[in-house]
Amino acid sequence: MNKATLEKVFEYASKPVHGTLSRKLRGDIAIQVNEGEVYNDATLFIGEEFVRVTCVKDGKTTNTYYDWDKIVSVRTIGPEG
Repeated sequence: MNKATLEKVFEYASKPVHGTLSRKLRGDIAIQVNEGEVYNDATLFIGEEFVRVTCVKDGKTTNTYYDWDKIVSVRTIGPEG
């Protein structure tokens, strides 16, 4: 899958965060990258060389970085309809 297609998937699943280059997942959408962890209520940074997924879990902020060349699949999960 090419980078342009992956960018569109990430953009579909999120909305811009005012005043930043980051994007927040839409309220009813979760994503899964490379069959890994399912991210709910995450913030995405879509950079030229990588994608960063930021989540707060158990009072701690976790940043997970994905190299564009290593992303094989992105799954969006949302309500039926």
